[in-house]
Amino acid sequence: MNFQQLIKKDEVQPSRYFSVKLESLSNLIDSIQKALWKDSQYRNITQESGKAGHPGQEKTLKLVKRDVHWSGMTQFIKDYVSSCQKCSRNKNINHKNFVFLKPLPIPNGPWICLPVNFITQLALADSFDSIMVIVDRFSKMAVFIPPMSSITSLDLAQVFIKNIFSKHGLLSRIVSDRGSLFLFSFWTNLCQQLKILRDLSTAYHP
Repeated sequence: MNFQQLIKKDEVQPSRYFSVKLESLSNLIDSIQKALWKDSQYRNITQESGKAGHPGQEKTLKLVKRDVHWSGMTQFIKDYVSSCQKCSRNKNINHKNFVFLKPLPIPNGPWICLPVNFITQLALADSFDSIMVIVDRFSKMAVFIPPMSSITSLDLAQVFIKNIFSKHGLLSRIVSDRGSLFLFSFWTNLCQQLKILRDLSTAYHP
């Protein structure tokens, strides 16, 4: 029985048979092209060369596509470029230069410089849901005051008068975060009238 007779009996399906073979051949070609690109001059030209470097993921992909192609090529190039150590070291900086954090100077005495911070979103206890922490940077003594999280600038001033000014006198510097509570005009004007300097800490560094 010849090949044509097998086809008539539906024992052989040419389209299915050849599609499988072509798919396998395509996978083989992909593997060969990918291996060629990895080990040939293309990698040196587009990836390692000090003159060419990586002109970005999109441009690198277009450059490589001129000579080779394989399935999954886009993701491969993207991962390769993003993991290149040379590019990470040599790429242009597009953001402002970072400034090194500097510690605050040590105060000359107690209750002169006080960092202030809030611990919020606590479980409600005796009508309070937050804690205001005031620390003397000289003696490391801490004062814990339980205000509501909805405290206003006027309330904040009264807290300082009752718990700090009346017991330790006026201070010269307050260190706080950039929360709106410390930026309201009332609190700003109060510090100006009392000649208290305000230092706003960097984010996540109270």
